[in-house]
Amino acid sequence: MTNRLLKSPFSKFPVSRTTVPGLFATALVAVVSLASPAHAGGHEAQLRYEVDDKSFAAHVAMADGEPAGTVFIVHDWDGLNAYEKNRAKMLAELGYNAVAIDLFGVDARLEGRDDYRRETGALYRDRAAFRARLAAAVEAGKPISDKGGKSFIIGYCFGGAAVLEAARAGMGLDGYVSFHGGLGTPEGQDYAKTDAPVLLLHGSADPVSGMDDLASLLQQLQSAAVTHDAQVFGGARHSFTVAGSRDYDADADGRSWAALLRFLKRHG
Repeated sequence: MTNRLLKSPFSKFPVSRTTVPGLFATALVAVVSLASPAHAGGHEAQLRYEVDDKSFAAHVAMADGEPAGTVFIVHDWDGLNAYEKNRAKMLAELGYNAVAIDLFGVDARLEGRDDYRRETGALYRDRAAFRARLAAAVEAGKPISDKGGKSFIIGYCFGGAAVLEAARAGMGLDGYVSFHGGLGTPEGQDYAKTDAPVLLLHGSADPVSGMDDLASLLQQLQSAAVTHDAQVFGGARHSFTVAGSRDYDADADGRSWAALLRFLKRHG
């Protein structure tokens, strides 16, 4: 990876108030601000917006010059933090605009497992709200994604499950990538509306979603005629990309990242 000093391509975006089209019309989005401090190795900003009177803040890292595309990143169950911000910076250094989105809201209390379960559980129980927040984040990021190239969404663990929720909704993106995500399909859902290729990056020893779940999902994608691919990392457990976790697998982390970059290039 080549380190570069990235300058800000941001212009002053007017505050806007729009509705998310189609299925997500109930999610009212108001772009509040785009504050953008520069830093060595990339240009970062915070994109603040509202969904149904609840405040959210996405983290943005911009590429230098014309971007190769935009990648939306969905966080794990512990919320948007340094992990996703670092992934955004990595993508910006490779020429992509990156938007690490927030699904819990700026006022969410995230101090431990009970809090994480509360926030994720609420979205798992209310799939309409889940989809509305995903769609609203993509809509709020349009001033960034419209700067050039195609748009993709990726996610880790809970974020991987969120990516598949977005894929089933058909959110008008150009690709969906799940890293060690939950692979189950909720009752009443399917992939009939999926509108772009899906890539699954998964460990064979994942205790959350095992190989039977992966096989079932692949069959669903095949039956729905969705372009798809999967890469399985032998022996890798659930959080194989999270350095410092008990499941971290450096080899699987590196190979899954390389698989993502190939996917972005192939479909970009």
